[in-house]
Amino acid sequence: MLSEQATTTVRATLPTIGAAIGDITDLFYKKLFAAHPELLRDLFNRGNQADGSQKRALAGSIAAFATALVEHPQVRPDALIARIAHKHASLGVTRDQYVVVHTHLFAAIVDVLGEAVTPDVARAWDEVYWLMANALIAVEARLYAEAGAVDGSTWRDWEVVRRSRETADVVTFRLRPVDGADAPRFRPGQYVSVQVELADGARQIRQYSLSAAPAETLSITVKRVHGTPDGEVSNHLHAHVREGSRLTLSAPYGDVPSIDADAPLLLISAGIGCTPMVAMLDHLVSVDHAGPVTVLHADRSPAEHALRARHTRLAAELPSAAAHFWYESPDAEGTTEARAGRMDLTDIAVPTAARAYLCGPLPFMRAIRARLIERGVPAADIHYEVFGPDLWLGGE
Repeated sequence: MLSEQATTTVRATLPTIGAAIGDITDLFYKKLFAAHPELLRDLFNRGNQADGSQKRALAGSIAAFATALVEHPQVRPDALIARIAHKHASLGVTRDQYVVVHTHLFAAIVDVLGEAVTPDVARAWDEVYWLMANALIAVEARLYAEAGAVDGSTWRDWEVVRRSRETADVVTFRLRPVDGADAPRFRPGQYVSVQVELADGARQIRQYSLSAAPAETLSITVKRVHGTPDGEVSNHLHAHVREGSRLTLSAPYGDVPSIDADAPLLLISAGIGCTPMVAMLDHLVSVDHAGPVTVLHADRSPAEHALRARHTRLAAELPSAAAHFWYESPDAEGTTEARAGRMDLTDIAVPTAARAYLCGPLPFMRAIRARLIERGVPAADIHYEVFGPDLWLGGE
């Protein structure tokens, strides 16, 4: 891991770097996109750049990695590396791009910290960067090999064979490979990247969870994002993609553990976070899963609960499953078993040795994770998926 000299230097300078990391990453992206505007146009999420979430995620991951190196020098933070590597592989990131990032990141560090960046400090943080970068490169190479892709060539053309409206703002697209090859296998809970060409010529990329079990086709369920600005890709898909349209997809990725064991499962979601949970339920039904499964979901209303009929039906098809839904604005139709308000685990049985899977807004997952730990679920058995930059890894 870090050399002894670098460890001493990083430990001493981590407070200074940490305090300035926001300014460093902000300047880094300005330098990077000035030199390589195609990266903002065709690789980075422009919405996440505009709202600052990608900058915060990068800052958090660098600080978290460096902190782990000095506090636990014999243990590499593999969980952090794996999650970032899966996201990078879904975007087609290549090893040469790490050199580009290094150039502009260290230029930003020097510009922000000035004379504080002595040769010793520069060498120490260079070690940190390349330890992280080389670890990511190695994992990404393995992921590309498993997907049968040459470094970064993860993209294939797919045809939309069915478009289904789930709610006013949610649509499911069922897709098959244009080349007639078999659809790739994947672990329920994984996602694909979707690349679309927008009106200004930019080829923007977004990740969407697969919303059905592995089959001859893949299904993604897309919620139209309203905001300032509106979601570029989700609104494009809703407005322009129909049956017969073609989409460019990555191979499936996502650092989600297998759910094949018969251990008790907790599948907990909110909003559009139900999509990977429905895929998991679909898979569990297909393999005749016999273990106990508790399905918990929170939403604004039954009308906004995407895939509600499938969510309910699949849970009912499992022999040892129970489903509980919460709606902030419940209505009378078909929701007699639902609860009003926000999710509350007070009277929900949490089985011993349960494994929990969470997906939804970050504040929701933080709160539920805390309740599960209070109820005796080990942190190592609580898995989560974040839509967008993973601010949780950085401690936000």
